[in-house]
Amino acid sequence: MVFFSTNDTLTAKAQNILNATWQEFPSLAKNQIALTWIVYDEPVIVNTGGALSSQEFWQYPLQGFSYRGDEKIYPASVVKLFYLVAIYEWLQGGMISESPELNRAIKDMIVDSSNDATSYIVDMLSGTTSGVELSIGPFETWKYQRNIVNRYYQSLGWEELATINVNQKTWCDGAYGREKMFLGEIYENRNMLTTNAVARLLHSIIGGVAVSSTASQKMMDLLKRNVTGKTLSEGEEENQVNGFLGQSLPNDSSLWSKAGWTSTVRHDCAYIEMLDRNPYLLIVFTEGKENSKNRDIIPFISAQFAKL
Repeated sequence: MVFFSTNDTLTAKAQNILNATWQEFPSLAKNQIALTWIVYDEPVIVNTGGALSSQEFWQYPLQGFSYRGDEKIYPASVVKLFYLVAIYEWLQGGMISESPELNRAIKDMIVDSSNDATSYIVDMLSGTTSGVELSIGPFETWKYQRNIVNRYYQSLGWEELATINVNQKTWCDGAYGREKMFLGEIYENRNMLTTNAVARLLHSIIGGVAVSSTASQKMMDLLKRNVTGKTLSEGEEENQVNGFLGQSLPNDSSLWSKAGWTSTVRHDCAYIEMLDRNPYLLIVFTEGKENSKNRDIIPFISAQFAKL
């Protein structure tokens, strides 16, 4: 059982949006999109500053919808959301110590989606470093250490996380040396997430129960986006709003999000608050080279949900 239940009304609305999207964008095949949508009815249990205990929080029923929500897809930079939660868990548990440099990397990983900052965070989480190829013995030890984040998420016992893989760095040009050995010749060990897994983790953050209420609030602060800044400044390739879910939201909306994109995928996950309507979570993954270049698909989908 996933952490939310479905109903006919939400299913019909979401299916209509998917149908409209396929009609608007013929390049988007039905197996090139995955989507999870959670609607928060009254009483809204998220963005409360951690007013509920973890036990209370998880007892509240949720209504939602997913399309291919359990399909494993390469997440690009959306995986940084998982490294964000993990690094705060390590800090709270005393496994690592806070420092100005670590805080700088955490901020740059989420706010700017820096791959270099993410590399530093993954090293901190796992106690490993990139470098030249390793012989079999040392490489086995290195791999075990590197999988510590996977072991953490499996320890939570969430069904949505059963099939995910979060053990790879994010790259601009690609992996080399021991990183390429670990990734695999055909990228068989690449990061993989589902929209349902992302939805549950983001739900825990905005609910104030990811690690702790204090840690969750710090994560929320990093994920906050300015929906009025919808145009890219000179030299800026992405701002995680333009071309993503935030682009089509009204300027008085509030948005917390983490986008991801490569030459083959384009994704976004967001918690959205708007005036006079229920807040909601929306996670959209799209695949395909043509679709990844299309900056209109995800904003189109977002605009349809914002009208509901």
